[in-house]
Amino acid sequence: MSAWLTTSRRTTTTGLGLLLAAASLTLAGCAAESPTADAAPGEGTDQSVAISDGWVKAADSGMSAAFGELTNSGSDDVTVVSATTEASSMLELHETVANESGEMIMREIEGGFVIPAGDTLSLEPGGNHIMLMDLSDPLEAGEEVTFTLTFADDSTYEFTAPVKDYSGANENYEGGEPEMDMGSDSTGTDG
Repeated sequence: MSAWLTTSRRTTTTGLGLLLAAASLTLAGCAAESPTADAAPGEGTDQSVAISDGWVKAADSGMSAAFGELTNSGSDDVTVVSATTEASSMLELHETVANESGEMIMREIEGGFVIPAGDTLSLEPGGNHIMLMDLSDPLEAGEEVTFTLTFADDSTYEFTAPVKDYSGANENYEGGEPEMDMGSDSTGTDG
């Protein structure tokens, strides 16, 4: 074999080897950036926060609320700081607490909902919930509502929940406005 042919084969083999090594490093770099179950919300396509058993209270007008189980499968606590939906022009993250007279009232929670790492936060009637104020249209049982949650790191999570008939959780909004009563069902009667 001629010296030129041997050198040419070595150069080709070396070049191919370098190309494969570069491709491997590039793929390894991509793999390192791939989302994992521990990724913070909004990183990549995999979320560490997910909702289960989500639902929204049916209402003709005024106000409603969204409920469900928010689970954080990540290794860090996450904080939900806001929520949006086309179903309402104003949403608040609410907690339900007893006031000075022992009456259960709803109020906006300072700092948002903290979902501990590896734990679940329940959004439920009479407890924490997403309050829809100033509904755009009536929410009728059987419809679906899509929400976007925003976290403290500005990442987001979108979910869709069905609308259900429900009467109960007779709390009033802090300030006592009667139209804020969550105890009315979609017909306007107290439950």
